Amino acid sequence: MLPEGAPRALGMADVAAHAGVSHQTVSRVVNGHPNVAPATRERVLRAIAELGYRPNTAARALVTGSTRTIGLVTSHINQYGPAQTLLGLEKAARAAGYSLSVAILDEDSEGAMREAVDRFVSQSVDAVVALSTYGQAVEALGRLQSPVPLIAVQVGYDPARPTVWVDQEVGAALATRHLLQLGHRTVHHVTGPQDSLEARGRMLGWRKELTAAGARVPEVSYGSWWPSSGYAAGRELAARVRAGRRSGEAVTAVFVANDQMALGLLNALHEEGLTVPGDISVVGFDDVPEAAYYTPPLTTVRQDFAELGRRGVQLVLARLRGEGFHAEPVMPQLIVRGSTGPARPAPDQSA
Repeated sequence: MLPEGAPRALGMADVAAHAGVSHQTVSRVVNGHPNVAPATRERVLRAIAELGYRPNTAARALVTGSTRTIGLVTSHINQYGPAQTLLGLEKAARAAGYSLSVAILDEDSEGAMREAVDRFVSQSVDAVVALSTYGQAVEALGRLQSPVPLIAVQVGYDPARPTVWVDQEVGAALATRHLLQLGHRTVHHVTGPQDSLEARGRMLGWRKELTAAGARVPEVSYGSWWPSSGYAAGRELAARVRAGRRSGEAVTAVFVANDQMALGLLNALHEEGLTVPGDISVVGFDDVPEAAYYTPPLTTVRQDFAELGRRGVQLVLARLRGEGFHAEPVMPQLIVRGSTGPARPAPDQSA
């Protein structure tokens, strides 16, 4: 029993009385039921805010069998793409009346992925979303059996499991085609880590676009997603530019697999005395907020992480309701800025 004079905890009945609706209506709003008129839902939510009512999630879980929690397993959260995808998923989950519980993998291994999913299942989450595009952690998703819906994000299309993804190949093709249409005879490429599915997808899209155009496919430079590796690739590319001037095999365009590496590459080219886009055109990938303020402003491929998150939560809800959901890839968009321009005419080797 509460001590005499102690404040009584607010209940749904208090919210119902304050909003002028039934207890059942408040329950529907709190539990995210769709069959509530928008005006009524707004009135109940306003009453909840004014009273400071907090639903008893433990009691609600006992009644409904749902904690209204989605578990997210992810890794490399210090990188722009995973961090923005997490934010997109959290915002979409919150809008749907769910909370997001996050587990960050220390390593991209099958064991780490399996342990994280099992831990979420033991916590009675309603569903698990796996956001990892590296190595064994991705491969593990195809073998995991989960009693709750298990959704994969950013691993590409897979008919054997529910997935949502941005089409990396299309984005790379957009970048490569843009440079070819500017008159560049071929496009060099700085790729991401070799165990990253996203890096592989972007490299494949670049290679396919060059092959379709009948252009030469140059040797790839490998990076790590970070500016330091882009800087090293920029120094290497500058040497290729100078060698090409002597041999007549011009190096005039490069597609960099993310904007952070592109930043390092731009810095290296500047130190080497090369101008962008005068000597060499550069395209990145992601469209980080700073990309418009690089020197020069970076042409890049934008990923819609908010839409990716929304579709991920849509897929979760469809699976929870036992409904089918035909996932279409989120299409990237080319953002043209000042780092790309027409190819310069090849020097006359006979002069």
